[in-house]
Amino acid sequence: MNRFLAFGFGVVSYAVFFASFLYLVGFLGNVAVAKSIDSGDPAALGRALLVDTALLMLFGLQHSVMARPRFKAWWTRFVPHAIERSTYVLASSAVLIATYALWQPIAAPVWSVGNPIGANALTALFFGGVGLVLYSTFLIDHFDLFGLRQVVLYFRNREYRDRHFKLPLLYRLIRHPLYVGWIITFWATPAMSVGHFLFALVMTGYILVAIPLEERDLTNLHGDAYRRWRERTPAFVPRIGVRNPETAAPPIAAQPD
Repeated sequence: MNRFLAFGFGVVSYAVFFASFLYLVGFLGNVAVAKSIDSGDPAALGRALLVDTALLMLFGLQHSVMARPRFKAWWTRFVPHAIERSTYVLASSAVLIATYALWQPIAAPVWSVGNPIGANALTALFFGGVGLVLYSTFLIDHFDLFGLRQVVLYFRNREYRDRHFKLPLLYRLIRHPLYVGWIITFWATPAMSVGHFLFALVMTGYILVAIPLEERDLTNLHGDAYRRWRERTPAFVPRIGVRNPETAAPPIAAQPD
């Protein structure tokens, strides 16, 4: 594939991803976007539940199936390795954009926090979750995770190799700070509607289903070193007062999802 085309494709894919990520913040936070999770004309409850659940399931299937090594081995027979990750990122962004466009609001309240201090605290927690998501991607290797590093190396005629690293900061305490950030982002809101609750519930369920698949792939990739780290490191909540020695931490590559 032409190096300039690959580079341009990677840059565009990253730009679409970042725009869709920023829109997701506004979509869930009901701020600064044309259509949020609770805005728009409500449809019949049954139709709204069916459409919204189908959109979330589509995201889960695309996001998980395309990340599996077996699919990648088949997919890269047709898509150059240099843009495989960018293609995955662009497909994920496309499904998110479809979700924003087709989402049917279900505005009935599940909870509403009227106290200003409580409401502000939940809003701050929401943006803290967003920040944790972004911070965790940079701990993993943000530009590798979203396909830019691959196309830059290809453009420069340099071989791509997985970037291994010793477990940084949060990964010494828990295995999935990125997913913790997402879960906080999904659930931290002062006004939870039924539609938002459905989104949070299904996406949290997807995370819990995806983690064993992801960890299986990483165990196959890194062997006993990853297995030992997984066994001694909790998934979501750090063990207070238990030291996880850095000297025992194995190097791992960017997570596949």
